[in-house]
Amino acid sequence: MDIRTCESTCIGHPDKLCDLIADTILDDLLFEDPSARCAVEVMATKGRIIVAGEITSSARVRVRESVRRALIRAGYAPYGLRVNVHTHSQSPDIAAGVNTSLEARDGEESAYVGLGAGDQGTVYGYATAETPEHLPLPLVVAHDICRRLDKARSEGTIRGIGSDGKAQVSLRYEDGQAVGVEAVVVSIQHTKATNLEELRRTVRTQVIAPALAHHDLHIDEDTLVLVNPAGPFTVGGPAADTGLTGRKLAVDTYGGLAPHGGGAFSGKDATKVDRSGAYMARLIAETIVDANLADEAVVALSYAIGKADPVAVSVDSRGTSIVTDEILAQAVRAVFDLRPEAIIEQLRLRQPLFAEHATYGHFTKSSRWNHFTLNTQGLREAVEARANRNTLTW
Repeated sequence: MDIRTCESTCIGHPDKLCDLIADTILDDLLFEDPSARCAVEVMATKGRIIVAGEITSSARVRVRESVRRALIRAGYAPYGLRVNVHTHSQSPDIAAGVNTSLEARDGEESAYVGLGAGDQGTVYGYATAETPEHLPLPLVVAHDICRRLDKARSEGTIRGIGSDGKAQVSLRYEDGQAVGVEAVVVSIQHTKATNLEELRRTVRTQVIAPALAHHDLHIDEDTLVLVNPAGPFTVGGPAADTGLTGRKLAVDTYGGLAPHGGGAFSGKDATKVDRSGAYMARLIAETIVDANLADEAVVALSYAIGKADPVAVSVDSRGTSIVTDEILAQAVRAVFDLRPEAIIEQLRLRQPLFAEHATYGHFTKSSRWNHFTLNTQGLREAVEARANRNTLTW
């Protein structure tokens, strides 16, 4: 038996608040200027929000307005907070490499060859057949708990709780299947007048138990359930803990159960492949699993700044594929256009759609880019063309 653990955060968690602010700024720019370049970082601390980074856009930049709207959305009063803005335009050297790819400079003439990657590095996508969302079950449950906590606060069904909180779920596994709940930990901000023991009972019965039941799980005699194990949690948000963009990468992606390239998503426009490339890698991994070519898939795409085509593509099926991982990687290259401009066009990443994904993970079932029709047939045909048909079961 092994135990797998993932966590999620509520919308008002200081780090997630910074992600929400960064993506709200990006969305507001894209609403007026779909070609805007943006790479902003946010820090939130007691009484102050600091925004810094690069913005190049024909739109009027209204960073403070974006910050205030994000604060309200996260359940915070925006007044009394000082907002400091330190932004400048994108480096002309970086812009030149992004605007005209290495391939275009070498004279290549083909579709989607114009844009070069906005950075170098490797991005990863992951999918598993374990859940309908193609995400690890502990992560799906943790997101569900935090979503329910935020809904209970906003709708008033649990009185006295704040917008800062997080959940951690540990599941027991045997032979790759979840067989029980080892532990659930929830910490949620609350008012000083709240009775802590009553809050613990309410969260357990109205949030934790329904979230587990929704995924055919339940609390048994061996399950450890902890609600606010440190005691009172009356001071929350940036007033209690400084937040930064990009500090919840496992929450944004796969709960730490699959690789991550290390680049944050929020606040970056889609020319940055640590965002757009990671989204495409996730789409490819989902296609592999949805096509029944493997039960798990880790897709790695490596880019060089200023170059359109990736320098390396690999697939790791963790031993679950019906063909070799090399054949899967070859088929992926044949079926998917992995150049930044093609990814942006296919996933429609010039639209202002990012802030809605800043909380509860970027790859949950509700994500817009999870509603595209997966090219499972095309991928299966490409795999078949590259493998010995006699060894496959279709």
